[in-house]
Amino acid sequence: MAVILAAVLCSLLAGGFIGYVWSNSAVSDRLIDLQNQVNALSSAGNLNYQVIPDNVSLSQLYQNVRDSVVMVTGVLVQNTFFGQQLTVIQGSGFVNNSTGRFVVITNFHVIDGAENISVTFRDGDAYAASVLGSDAYADLAVLSVSAPESEFKPLQLASSSTLNVGDFVVAIGCPYGLTGSMTTGIVSQLGRTITESSTGGYSIANIIQISTPINPGNSGGPLLNDKGQVVGITTAGIADSQGVAFAIPSNTILREMTSLIDTGTYTQHPWIGLSGTDMTYNIAKQTGQNVTYGMLITQVASGGPADKAGLKAGTSQAVIDGTRITVGGDIIVAINGNRIVNGDDLSTYLEENTLPNQTVTVTIVRNGATMDVSLTLGTRPPPS
Repeated sequence: MAVILAAVLCSLLAGGFIGYVWSNSAVSDRLIDLQNQVNALSSAGNLNYQVIPDNVSLSQLYQNVRDSVVMVTGVLVQNTFFGQQLTVIQGSGFVNNSTGRFVVITNFHVIDGAENISVTFRDGDAYAASVLGSDAYADLAVLSVSAPESEFKPLQLASSSTLNVGDFVVAIGCPYGLTGSMTTGIVSQLGRTITESSTGGYSIANIIQISTPINPGNSGGPLLNDKGQVVGITTAGIADSQGVAFAIPSNTILREMTSLIDTGTYTQHPWIGLSGTDMTYNIAKQTGQNVTYGMLITQVASGGPADKAGLKAGTSQAVIDGTRITVGGDIIVAINGNRIVNGDDLSTYLEENTLPNQTVTVTIVRNGATMDVSLTLGTRPPPS
């Protein structure tokens, strides 16, 4: 039975449109929700040509990093009406020792629920592996591998903050089990959000959109800059798309690595306790609002940070551009003085700049008036 992993490209907890996303498994696709972001993706420029810097030798870059990229395999055991059914899963990973310990980094969805996990190095030697730590909210997992030290050739992590739209990037992984495959592309956009079935509807923030082709089995492999440094982890691509794929930023790895290794988890994701939809010109026009940007609050979690701060959700329904939405709520237009254009901005700012129990200033528009509200962030609840 194919393993189906649902994924949604959206604003913070906002709805979108249905497409398909490739997964790590050679027998599975992941669904991605893209409905309300077609225009955003189009404006980002899905470029089909690649610009390779003059000073970059792709063959030399590949020679330098190829021994650091591994294949990750495991078995999913599923109880069905006909008894237990075994499904082999396969993805990619790479070696790192930024904490002074040799580990393999991959995606959470690659190993989620898997047994008998193993890692195969480029020389064909395979070894048993175990999960040291994982975080579904960042789609990250760190593996310990029972291999001799000579097998580990670590890659260097660079800050993803150095990335700009248009930068050249390289992805190496094992699409369809074809180990050591390299593809190239550019950074198409920064600060996207996606959600997967394992996150319980919560977003994975600050995602890198890339034009690099990503296929089943690429998930967990490194996204590299022109120096061969890791700037992300390839995580998802859209079936039948022309160069629309996504990667977890390296800053997320750098932020979480020590906690994942030492405690097995990461629990510092901030929680604001609301959901909403991106403001548009048509929403503003039909509801009489005086702003066309920001995030319109459609729901507030009872007893959550937004509720305690007095933020209000809408109470009435309207059909706008063929979609039924809840209107009349507050519109978030800034946090700590930083302009919030949409839900992507909101989730990315919170993840990159805040921690639980931190107090932030949320600027909202309510009934045409702009006001500041003080809000103390909570800790995101575990995935349901």
